[in-house]
Amino acid sequence: MLVLLPPSEGKAASGRGASLKPESLSLPGLAPARAAVLDELVELCQADEEKAREVLGLSVGLRGEIGKNTELRTAGTRPAGELYTGVLYDALDLASLEADARRRAAKSLLVFSGLWGAVRIGDRIPPYRCSMGVKLPGLGALGAHWRTPMETVLPEAAGNGLVLDLRSSAYAAAWKPAGEVASRTASVRVLHSQLVGGVEKRSVVSHFNKATKGRLVRDLLVAGARPKGPAQLVEVLRDLGYVVEAEAPARTGRPWSLDVVVTDIH
Repeated sequence: MLVLLPPSEGKAASGRGASLKPESLSLPGLAPARAAVLDELVELCQADEEKAREVLGLSVGLRGEIGKNTELRTAGTRPAGELYTGVLYDALDLASLEADARRRAAKSLLVFSGLWGAVRIGDRIPPYRCSMGVKLPGLGALGAHWRTPMETVLPEAAGNGLVLDLRSSAYAAAWKPAGEVASRTASVRVLHSQLVGGVEKRSVVSHFNKATKGRLVRDLLVAGARPKGPAQLVEVLRDLGYVVEAEAPARTGRPWSLDVVVTDIH
């Protein structure tokens, strides 16, 4: 099983280990594309702070984030699983997993990134600020920049197993499973169900959507679940206590869509 995760804006304030070693990162087929983004991002942030702030879409209050990008080659690093600290990663709580579940996480989790393309949770990277929605002056839109190398690298990473896609739309733009891989891909949406005037209404609640996805991945890792395809994933999630509504694609070569329906927000 390969699980595709979005990154988080929230990150550990600093690294605590050796500086970046690009050659050590997983998915080496992405190395040239990573180098191109890294070079332009560092140059942009070192040359013109105000322009960098505008390009990165940062408020004046987040101006300090630009300094992190100027030091990407020399700053201390952390494993990606420790670096990201947002809602999904708090719920996933990798640090508290037992050894077997951690090993499963290291093999199955891929975090998408505007700067790195995609990394495994054990890859050591420094704190940075660069979302997939950024359009760099030289390289252009990062979603489009990553699309070509991803078309080769991600199917190889997926192997013959299930692909569980939990990315947000901005990160999904960098790679869209196609053909045979798509037929064993399941994307998940979390819906909050509540009764309003005796009528059920459903909505997507951003914070809880992320938290539920984090708990869902954690439960799969702890259970040691190895569903071979979307239909088996639905069965596993229901066995774990989730309310799941599944929609098989109308045509072959398309991903499945799964709705996880929740009534309690926490």
